[in-house]
Amino acid sequence: MPSEPHQSGHEIKTSAPAETVYRLLALAEDWPRLFPPNIYVDHVERGEREERIRVWATAGDTVKNWTSHRTLDPENLRIHFRQEVSTPPVAAMSGAWHIEALPSGESLVRLTHDYRAVDEESLAWLDDVVDRNSRSELESLKGIAESGGPDELTCSFEDTVRIRGTARDVYDFIYEANLWTERLPHVVTVRLDEQTPGLQTLEMDTLSKDGTAHTTKSYRVGLAPHRIAYKQITLPPLITLHTGRWTITPTEDGDGVSASSQHTFTVNPDTIEKILGADATVRDAIEYVRTALSTNSLATLTIAKAHAEGLTRGDRP
Repeated sequence: MPSEPHQSGHEIKTSAPAETVYRLLALAEDWPRLFPPNIYVDHVERGEREERIRVWATAGDTVKNWTSHRTLDPENLRIHFRQEVSTPPVAAMSGAWHIEALPSGESLVRLTHDYRAVDEESLAWLDDVVDRNSRSELESLKGIAESGGPDELTCSFEDTVRIRGTARDVYDFIYEANLWTERLPHVVTVRLDEQTPGLQTLEMDTLSKDGTAHTTKSYRVGLAPHRIAYKQITLPPLITLHTGRWTITPTEDGDGVSASSQHTFTVNPDTIEKILGADATVRDAIEYVRTALSTNSLATLTIAKAHAEGLTRGDRP
């Protein structure tokens, strides 16, 4: 029996202009960078004022996904949302973002929720998740809005390799991370958990170009056979954010696929001197991280290319 309806409200004041805050909230595809709980957002339908999105995010110690309908109201600086497909223990969830421009030049951001749990026993858990995620999201929104959005600490880039193979073979190679210790020389150990099809928790030890090893942990969302999105939740000390996606798209001539690895990361200025030396700059740190990520991504794509092209030639086990 679903619980009784519950309501919650959270707010925060920021020095950022109200229009800046609204624009950040309107771009749902940027939420993995904007909100710590968010892993990936995929647009199902997109119109000028209405859209449907699929969201993957952490809820306590678990990962949940749902489909939401959003109504955008830029004139009144409001965004209404309603989950169309919820995941237990959520029975129903809706709410709104409201940004108010204050006379002081500041902005007041309000986030409201109306929700029900699948039963009364789950309600306390849901209350806690809504409260913690709302506070986390508002604090992160305030920080990024006041910084003016993407800044000098953040870098995005993409590496692409053309492969004369099928999208499915390339996708499977990248998705089957449990085989990476056998297939990829820079991967030392892998710990992979997939309790829900299409959603993985991947922890691995990898080697950098200089031979040093580091441990990372990521949540990965598989959208077969064309995309795998991920967000690292255990990070090397030189960065505070790392999101990315593997994308496999057919080439225009139909003679294979284009496989890309996209990364967005933010360096941690407080650790640059300790790791790279007293004379190192933010630009040095960005180049260091970009080189490390690109080296491993291109190595993975190159081996995936050989693997998929071999299967296309008939070298299947």
